[in-house]
Order: sequence, then structure tokens, then C-alpha cells
Amino acid sequence: MTFFETLDSIKIGTFTLNELLSAVVVLIVCYAVIKALCHINRRALDRTTLDSGMRSFIASSLKVLLWIIAVLIIADCLNIPITSLVAALSVAGLALSLSIQGILSNLFSGVTILGTRPFKGGDFVQVGDQSGTVQSVGLFHTVIRTIDAKEVYVPNSNITSSNIINFTSVGRRRVDLTFSASYDSPTQLVRKAILDAVEDNSRILNDPSPFVAISSYGSSSVEYVCWVWVDSKNYWDVYYGLNEAVRENFAANGVVFPYNQLDVHMVERRA
Repeated sequence: MTFFETLDSIKIGTFTLNELLSAVVVLIVCYAVIKALCHINRRALDRTTLDSGMRSFIASSLKVLLWIIAVLIIADCLNIPITSLVAALSVAGLALSLSIQGILSNLFSGVTILGTRPFKGGDFVQVGDQSGTVQSVGLFHTVIRTIDAKEVYVPNSNITSSNIINFTSVGRRRVDLTFSASYDSPTQLVRKAILDAVEDNSRILNDPSPFVAISSYGSSSVEYVCWVWVDSKNYWDVYYGLNEAVRENFAANGVVFPYNQLDVHMVERRA
């Protein structure tokens, strides 16, 4: 009896010693090959501009795929019917995907965000009714810090299904303000008071030029719109600073902030 015939004659459970040794050798080879391929893949990903989360997801997915292939090869060495194993894995995968449907939705939405990159860390965005600065983009959640310093963990599936407004990507924003003045205040005087406040603010850009004009006539006041452009990082400083400066200029130039009023005319009736 030859050496290999001897190994085939020795059984451990339902497997022969020859099958087990072959499976061990294949496992060692698969481990070495998977490790080498994962290393090559990581080096290739490091040379790309992909986000770190996206690189991590691709590396993990490749590793899982390679190990699934390795398991199928090892099962073939043990004479386990691969067709049955694949069917069992398919059923298990379907059951698992149904039970974690929400998690998978967030996962693939995270991959979409990391791949398309509609925003990045540090951008000021509005997603649905939520706005703030993006702190981090993960595979399941995106962390947004609101203006009042609250960290909101937004599920990625909510982000991909909503309109996304990125206020930072262009590099500048327009500040839109509306001021009310009395009908008795001359238009040129009101415009001058607003433009003087604009000129005194060094953060406001000259291109495009600031714009001030009458926007509407109210029941008690004339509405003036003021549009100025600023670097995105200076938006809130200019927004609040310009509001304060215009109030002071109105007071200095005699421009009246009107209150809601109602004119009543008395008609005398003769008996």
C-alpha cells in the first residue's frame, strides 16, 4: 500500500486524512495569496484620491470576496458538493439581507456619497431641513455639527434621498438681507445708509458688486433688499455684523424703522 493510499484509508469523521491534509495545504496557499492580493490592493488604493472610508470599504469587500472563493475551493478539496454549499450561502445571504435591510441601505448610500463626493468634511451643507458643518462621512452615518454646536448623526439613506445644498464648494456665498424703512425716509438716504455699512465691512467682496434696491411696498413700510457676496467662512460674521451696522447708520442718518400702524379716519354724520 502506497503512502497516499494509506492516507486515504485513515478517516477522521467523514473525511479522509488525505482530504484534510489537502485542505490544509490549500488553506495555507489561499491565505498567502489573499494576503498578497490585499496588500497590492491597499497600495493601489493609497495612490487614488478616494476618501479613506471608501478605500476601507473596497479593501474589506475584496477580502471577503476572496475568502468566499477560498472556502469554495477548500470545500471542493473535502469533496463537499459546491452546488449545495452555494445554495446554502445564497439562502443565508438572502435571509441576512432582509433582516438588515435598513443597515444595507445606509451602507450602499454611504458608498454612493463617498464615491460621488457631493460634500466633504468641513463643508457647510443643508440636507432636507438639517443644516450645519460636515464633521465626518462614514459608511452608515454622516455627522453634521449645527450652528448651535449639536452633532447630528444623519443616516446616509436620508442624505441620498434628499436635496443636498453645499454652501462651501463654490468658495463664496451671497448674504441676503431685507430692511424696512418709513415711507417718510427718502430712498436715496436709505440706500446710502445701507451702502455705507457695506463699505465699512472689509469682509464683503467687491465682485460681484453689492446690490441695494426697493423690493416691495408694505402696509407700513418700504422694504429694501441688500445682496452682498462674501467668502463662505465669513458668512455669519457678515450677516450679523451688517445687520448691526445698518441699524446704527439708520439712526445716524435719521432713517426711521417703522412700526405697524393703522390710519383711522373719523367721519362725522349729521343727524
